[in-house]
Formats: sequence, C-alpha cells, structure tokens
Amino acid sequence: MEERKWCTAVVLAAGQGKRMGGTVAKQYLKIDGRPLLYYTLCAFERSPLIDSIVLVVGDGAQIAYCKKEIVDAYAFQKVDMLITGGRERYDSVWRALCAMQERPECREGYVFIHDGARPVVTEEILRRCLDAVVQFDSGVAGMPAKDTIKLADEAGFALETPPRDRLWLIQTPQTFLFSLIYGAYRRMEDTRTDWEEKGLHITDDAMVVETFTERRVKLVEGSYENIKVTTPEDMVLARAFLGL
Repeated sequence: MEERKWCTAVVLAAGQGKRMGGTVAKQYLKIDGRPLLYYTLCAFERSPLIDSIVLVVGDGAQIAYCKKEIVDAYAFQKVDMLITGGRERYDSVWRALCAMQERPECREGYVFIHDGARPVVTEEILRRCLDAVVQFDSGVAGMPAKDTIKLADEAGFALETPPRDRLWLIQTPQTFLFSLIYGAYRRMEDTRTDWEEKGLHITDDAMVVETFTERRVKLVEGSYENIKVTTPEDMVLARAFLGL
C-alpha cells in the first residue's frame, strides 16, 4: 500500500474584496460574531485529511492581526505558515508554493489551494478532491452549469452558445500533486514577460497547469453551496449554508 502523502491547504486571504463595499476586507467580515475566514479555516483544521495550513494574507499588519485575532484566538493548530501575498492571486499562490518547497514533507505531498472567502467547503468535497489527486495528480472542485451560457463579442452580442452539458462552474479547492503545480508555476514565472505581453489572463490554478504543462486537469464534484463570498448578498447565503 502506498504511504499516505502529506496534505497542505493553502488558504488565500489576501484579496481586498472591492465588490463587497465598505472598508473591511470580506474575509474579516463577521458571520454570527466570527470572521468569515474562521469558518474556512475550520473546514481544514477539522479535516483528518489535512496536515498543515498555509495562510496567505495581504500584508504584515494582516499577519499580526490574523495571528492574534484568528489563529491564536480560535486555537488553530494546523496553521503553521502565515505569509503575505502578491499583487494578483497567482502571485500569492506562487509565494505559498515557494514557501512549501522549503519543506520536504510538502514537496512530496499534495496541496489543496482554496479561496479564503469560500467558507462552506465540506469534508465530502475534500475527500473527492483527494481521491482524484491520488489517481490523476489533480482534482479541481466544480459543478455543472445550470444556466445556458453565451459567448459574447466585444459589443455585447451573442457569438455562440456552448453545449451546457460540457460547461462547469469552477470552484476551490483545486488540488494537485505538489511537484505538478510547482513545476507549472515555475514555468509560468520563467515565461512571465511573454504571456503578459500576449495579454493572457490567468484566473485559476487549473489554468496554470493547462497552459504551462501538457497535463490535463481532473474535475470533481463540488457543491452549489460552496460559494465564494463576493457581494453582500453572498453573506446572507453563506450564513444560511453554514446553518447559522
């Protein structure tokens, strides 16, 4: 039987959440008296599948705040790295991967990359992602699109209608064999000037693997409740889905 690999969760909480409005970053807004980020961290802290957590925040002040007001206050034992993120999401992920590269157990294991503003991730989703990454080296959560989706031109006119049964709404966690995702990001960094000049917009980790390796990414069932909190209305939904 193959020895169980070390599983690290990278929780991304460096965003400003401008669409939420207000002066407080969305990951620190309160649900039932606790920061939204608390609920996200709880899912990984309580999971027997996860061995350690890398928490990525905006700056040094947020590191101090998160250490005192979240990690220590709620006794999160698995958060063993707190680092600052970069300008874009992929910059933050790259910084986390570089920090993990320094640890042998992380280099040989799996990484679950997750949005800090997705507090309703469940143990069932984590298990499905792990099962996929063990078999395929990747397991990206998502759900089939419910609505018809149109591809539009620059003037806002419909160009075509892709078959709905082939369209997925991608979520997190996005789970990979560490060597696969680190190698993909390494190539992304090495060719940054080229793809930035071409106007390539990298929106998730699966896209990094798809673009900078020859590997395919396995999609697995997430949940329609596994929402990313982006607007004030999402806070109401998150509270309901959390059963609060």
